Amino acid sequence: MTSTSTPTTSGTVLPRLLGLHHVTATVDDAQRDLDFCLGLLGLRLIKKTVNFDNHGVYHFYYGNHAAQPGTLWTTFPYRGKGVAVGEKGAGQIVRTTFSIPPGSLATWRSRLDAAGVPLVPAAARFGEQVLAFQDSSGIVFELTESHDARPGSSSVLEDDMAIRGLFSVTVLVRAAAPTVAFMTEALGYEVVARMPGRTRLTVNGAAAGHYIDVLEDAAAPEARNGLGTVHHVAVGIGSEAEMAALRDALAARGHKVSPIVDRKYFKSLYFRLPGNIGFEVATAGPGFTVDETPDRLGRELKLPPDEEGNREAVEAALPAVTYA
Repeated sequence: MTSTSTPTTSGTVLPRLLGLHHVTATVDDAQRDLDFCLGLLGLRLIKKTVNFDNHGVYHFYYGNHAAQPGTLWTTFPYRGKGVAVGEKGAGQIVRTTFSIPPGSLATWRSRLDAAGVPLVPAAARFGEQVLAFQDSSGIVFELTESHDARPGSSSVLEDDMAIRGLFSVTVLVRAAAPTVAFMTEALGYEVVARMPGRTRLTVNGAAAGHYIDVLEDAAAPEARNGLGTVHHVAVGIGSEAEMAALRDALAARGHKVSPIVDRKYFKSLYFRLPGNIGFEVATAGPGFTVDETPDRLGRELKLPPDEEGNREAVEAALPAVTYA
């Protein structure tokens, strides 16, 4: 996708965000996470690395075979690290929805039933049927059918049911208006649909991989991050220069924003949306092939450059995992 400038509702011109980049969750057991994401969902492991802020914890990146931003689901498995089970609630991404091919929802339901995966109630919205379910950590996933041209992500599933990538995320807040106003005025999003309690926004086109739904519930309990919760959502931007311009614009509004951080595979900028939603902006490049060839993505443990000299100690602190 091409990044161009976009006017906000206030008339300010900002670099255009590109749509969803990745979603990151805190999960329990590393092996169970791999088994679920690779074996059941059929995603590809495109990077096995460590949490750059805690090198004793894996960071798994899953996505499609092309390792495209917008298909990326990433996890921190924190079992045995003293992290409590989290609480789902206001100030959190409560559901992550993936795009699947038209006509495949019933087959997915049968697949989940056969695997004993617990389903979660999910009402249709904006004309979309949704299948919701939980992993062993309590993360809620959703599937919805979409005419999505992105290539499939699976080596274990037929292409006519393989996940195409992220479709949307749902954030839960007690009051939607401040979140929606900030997203439209400061980030260039536009509202494309509304229904009672839910507002859908998009940026850089209305299509799978571009949507964020803001769910309002004034009585929602306060969220607490921990095992079984989504930590943040990331959206893409075209370059570090555009990221710097966005950072300056947010700082000029008085919004608290992080420095630009080097995550090796992309540059990142962190802040919170009104409603306390964890939000990241990430560049598309340099990408996941900077340290592995496309055919070898996810095969070896990759470390931050400053930890290569400590590889033996880092590996010893991580649980042993196996995967095909």
